[in-house]
Amino acid sequence: MKCRHCAHPLHHNFIDLGFAPPSNAYLTKEQLHQPEKYFPLRVKVCEHCWLVQTEDYAAADTLFDQHYAYFSSISKGWLAHAQSYCDEVEKKLSLDHESFVVEVASNDGYLLRNMVAKSIPCLGIEPTESTAGVARSLGIPVLSAFFGEALAQKLTREGPQADLIIGNNVLAHVPDINDFCRGLATLLKPGGAITLEFPHLLELISLGQFDTIYHEHFSYLSLRAVSTILASAGLKVWNVDCLSTHGGSLRVWACHANDHRAVSANVAHMLEREALAGLGSLATYATFQQRADNIKNELLSYLLEQKRQGRTVVAYGAAAKGNTLLNYAGVKPDLLPYVCDAAPSKQGKYLPGSHIPIVAPDVLADVLPDVVLILPWNIKAEVMQQLSFLREVGTSFVTAVPMLEVL
Repeated sequence: MKCRHCAHPLHHNFIDLGFAPPSNAYLTKEQLHQPEKYFPLRVKVCEHCWLVQTEDYAAADTLFDQHYAYFSSISKGWLAHAQSYCDEVEKKLSLDHESFVVEVASNDGYLLRNMVAKSIPCLGIEPTESTAGVARSLGIPVLSAFFGEALAQKLTREGPQADLIIGNNVLAHVPDINDFCRGLATLLKPGGAITLEFPHLLELISLGQFDTIYHEHFSYLSLRAVSTILASAGLKVWNVDCLSTHGGSLRVWACHANDHRAVSANVAHMLEREALAGLGSLATYATFQQRADNIKNELLSYLLEQKRQGRTVVAYGAAAKGNTLLNYAGVKPDLLPYVCDAAPSKQGKYLPGSHIPIVAPDVLADVLPDVVLILPWNIKAEVMQQLSFLREVGTSFVTAVPMLEVL
């Protein structure tokens, strides 16, 4: 395989998680009796441009289809994050009723609903019909398509260029990252701005977040790699923010390369942090496999000990990261009888690979389990607040990443 950005041959492994099904491919009861698709889940690092990337096996249209079950609006914390961003960017870029905002991978309208409320003209681009339909019901115009240079050219011919292009947690999901970034440059108006949010590779490595690796993520991104890729498309990074979302993310602010904006000192500071952390050294990537194995083994030992003691352990959050963790550890319903999730689109289905049933959180009030394993550890505070009644009866909350922790 060659690097998705610079086309140099890839010789160095970052991690090998064996074979796994797509993490958001939740199963119906009928599908439990049918063959299930598995793909290798191996990640490599390019020593030329330092883009970390999965091997090419799964196609985007296989992963993001009409049955896609991730709805951003389920998390109240994520809704608050989106609203705060919209308030900030409206003032920072002086957006008004004459502006045009485009969000790529707009999901169920979790963010653009704020633009509609502010009477700022907007367009969502979202390939999954399951989520796009929800956004349309909120009055948000949505184009159902995968974004790239060809689509950007078509949109530019037919309508205005964008004052602002938003891409939250999408840059890591595109197989052709060069085409995607050329599309951003094509659609962006002169003087316009792009904001891209993505989980930071630095945090993934430093905190052992191997469960954030799954097929839907084609790339794992540092500021260094993103700056290089955007520059090749005629764009420059002029600012960067550190965010707490998804276990530690970056928000990159980009514009055309010839834009008058001065580059913030934040950019140089973050590039220096990445360099000091060794993101430009192969030795940094060589030890990650063992860290993932230690996390896996620690979780298995804990679950087996709870079963030996006769304690009831259930999981909360049918998240993609949880599927990576459970499938790599080989956890099945004998150790975790079910997982609770607030998303109606997932309830009544089964986790891919492990076939653990997904139920509504209401059952917890009747079962009162001894332990709740929170799989989406990035929203553990929100989950524990929602389930605070369990704490009163002695239930323990546990997370497995970056190490097993009883909260």
